[in-house]
Amino acid sequence: MKDNNRWVHPLAEALTVEKNGPFLRLNDGRLAAVDSRGICFSQDEGVSWSEPIFVCEGINEKEPASYDLVQTDDGTIVLLYLNFKDYRFKWDEENCEPLDCKLELWSVRSPDGGRTWIDNQRVVEGYNTNFFGFIKTSKGRLVAGVDHFISHPGRSVAMSVYSDDNGKSWQRSNMIDLGGRGHHDGAMEPTIAELSDGQLLMLIRTNLDRFWQAISDDGGKYWRRIEPSSIDASTSPGRLLRLKSGRLVLVWNRLNPEGGVYPKSGPWAGGEVPASWHREELSISFSEDDGKSWTPPVVIARQKGGQLSYPYLFEARPGELWVIAGFAFKQGWQDPFPLRLRLKEETFVKESKSKIKNVNEKTY
Repeated sequence: MKDNNRWVHPLAEALTVEKNGPFLRLNDGRLAAVDSRGICFSQDEGVSWSEPIFVCEGINEKEPASYDLVQTDDGTIVLLYLNFKDYRFKWDEENCEPLDCKLELWSVRSPDGGRTWIDNQRVVEGYNTNFFGFIKTSKGRLVAGVDHFISHPGRSVAMSVYSDDNGKSWQRSNMIDLGGRGHHDGAMEPTIAELSDGQLLMLIRTNLDRFWQAISDDGGKYWRRIEPSSIDASTSPGRLLRLKSGRLVLVWNRLNPEGGVYPKSGPWAGGEVPASWHREELSISFSEDDGKSWTPPVVIARQKGGQLSYPYLFEARPGELWVIAGFAFKQGWQDPFPLRLRLKEETFVKESKSKIKNVNEKTY
């Protein structure tokens, strides 16, 4: 399938795996993936998959970033998911309040490699939206960055949930409240990664032209340093990942297309300030100093007039990145057109740094 409006960076390769993730590299080297049918396994890097083993009801593979999984040091597989079984969304636009909204965050785990699943439980009640990071820290704690609807006025706040017993029980952090007013406003859809010193970094979607960031120095129990980041972004989530090399990598939609300006829209019932909804380009950037600075963004794919957003990012092997657009459409929300790419870390680091060299050369 071709589309004259689709451009992909020539250094990127097509990924032939026909799943959108999330993927998990198991301790025994196999890949695992989950959808509503269950968990399945691959011994050939995603070319073929085993028959699924049912996990639980409520998983919705049509909604990107609505579930993720990790494996603990003792081999337990833990799935964290938004439970769509009793999904409801009714918003009071006049008073800007969630009227009847339900999308709970649940977890379930398997102590025997996916054969059986136990402890299916609610982690956060109410209404929660997509989340872009579920990690096991260097100390073995399970941590996910999530967002949650609150009232007066209705808006999203960000926080983390964490488990110190391999998913048997969960606790919550403090809430990160940036204000806002509307069902698409506030501190939304965070992504997290562990830094080299064990601190956690959270990047938060906002309507404020950039990601806000938060730092936790106690493994996600509390977020005390909360401030605007240096990373411009549209009102779309990004995906942050710590690589085996020690670098951080971020894939996201920038505030504006490269070389242009994207018109803002709003305010509206979903948000109280005008915001950029630019989702036509996915860009990638790297940090070699724990997020203090980032390499110049490189556009990896463009869908003019459509969208490439809600990215999934997976390091299949050291230095080999799989990038998948959760929402990939030719026009707006019409005509699905999947984007699944394989990138080499060092190649794109070099490509990004070459942009610095080009800028410096132009200054002479």
